Amino acid sequence: MKHLLNKAGLCGILCAALFSPIWMAQAAPADWYWWSSKTSDARVCAQTSPGEGWTQEKQAYSDARCENKKR
Repeated sequence: MKHLLNKAGLCGILCAALFSPIWMAQAAPADWYWWSSKTSDARVCAQTSPGEGWTQEKQAYSDARCENKKR
Protein backbone atom coordinates (compact mmCIF):
# COMPACT_ATOMS: atom_id res chain seq x y z
CA MET A 1 0.00 0.00 0.00
CA LYS A 2 2.79 2.42 0.89
CA HIS A 3 4.49 1.73 -2.45
CA LEU A 4 1.23 2.45 -4.31
CA LEU A 5 0.81 5.83 -2.57
CA ASN A 6 4.34 6.82 -3.49
CA LYS A 7 3.63 6.05 -7.17
CA ALA A 8 0.36 8.00 -7.06
CA GLY A 9 2.10 10.98 -5.44
CA LEU A 10 4.89 10.90 -7.99
CA CYS A 11 2.38 10.68 -10.84
CA GLY A 12 0.54 13.74 -9.47
CA ILE A 13 3.75 15.74 -9.24
CA LEU A 14 4.78 14.78 -12.77
CA CYS A 15 1.36 15.65 -14.19
CA ALA A 16 1.39 19.03 -12.47
CA ALA A 17 4.90 19.74 -13.77
CA LEU A 18 3.96 18.77 -17.32
CA PHE A 19 0.67 20.65 -17.57
CA SER A 20 1.48 23.81 -15.58
CA PRO A 21 3.30 25.51 -18.48
CA ILE A 22 0.24 24.97 -20.70
CA TRP A 23 -2.03 26.82 -18.26
CA MET A 24 0.48 29.63 -17.82
CA ALA A 25 0.86 30.06 -21.58
CA GLN A 26 -2.89 30.58 -21.94
CA ALA A 27 -3.03 33.50 -19.53
CA ALA A 28 -3.83 36.80 -21.19
CA PRO A 29 -2.92 40.31 -20.06
CA ALA A 30 -5.62 42.41 -18.40
CA ASP A 31 -7.73 44.71 -20.55
CA TRP A 32 -7.31 48.50 -20.52
CA TYR A 33 -10.24 50.89 -20.04
CA TRP A 34 -10.95 54.59 -20.16
CA TRP A 35 -11.78 55.87 -16.69
CA SER A 36 -13.80 59.11 -16.47
CA SER A 37 -13.61 61.43 -13.49
CA LYS A 38 -16.90 62.14 -11.72
CA THR A 39 -15.71 65.63 -10.72
CA SER A 40 -14.04 66.91 -13.90
CA ASP A 41 -13.65 66.19 -17.63
CA ALA A 42 -10.46 64.18 -17.02
CA ARG A 43 -10.06 60.72 -18.56
CA VAL A 44 -7.34 58.15 -17.84
CA CYS A 45 -6.49 54.91 -19.65
CA ALA A 46 -5.72 52.23 -17.03
CA GLN A 47 -6.21 48.56 -16.22
CA THR A 48 -7.53 49.25 -12.72
CA SER A 49 -9.44 52.10 -11.14
CA PRO A 50 -7.38 55.22 -10.37
CA GLY A 51 -9.35 55.49 -7.13
CA GLU A 52 -12.65 56.76 -5.82
CA GLY A 53 -14.49 59.20 -8.03
CA TRP A 54 -13.78 57.42 -11.33
CA THR A 55 -16.18 55.54 -13.62
CA GLN A 56 -15.04 52.77 -15.97
CA GLU A 57 -16.25 53.09 -19.56
CA LYS A 58 -17.59 49.91 -21.21
CA GLN A 59 -15.20 49.50 -24.17
CA ALA A 60 -12.09 47.39 -23.46
CA TYR A 61 -8.74 48.03 -25.16
CA SER A 62 -5.63 45.89 -25.61
CA ASP A 63 -3.04 48.66 -25.25
CA ALA A 64 -1.99 51.26 -22.68
CA ARG A 65 -3.09 54.16 -24.91
CA CYS A 66 -6.64 52.81 -25.26
CA GLU A 67 -6.35 52.90 -29.06
CA ASN A 68 -6.85 49.24 -30.07
CA LYS A 69 -10.39 48.14 -29.21
CA LYS A 70 -10.94 44.58 -28.03
CA ARG A 71 -13.61 42.64 -29.88
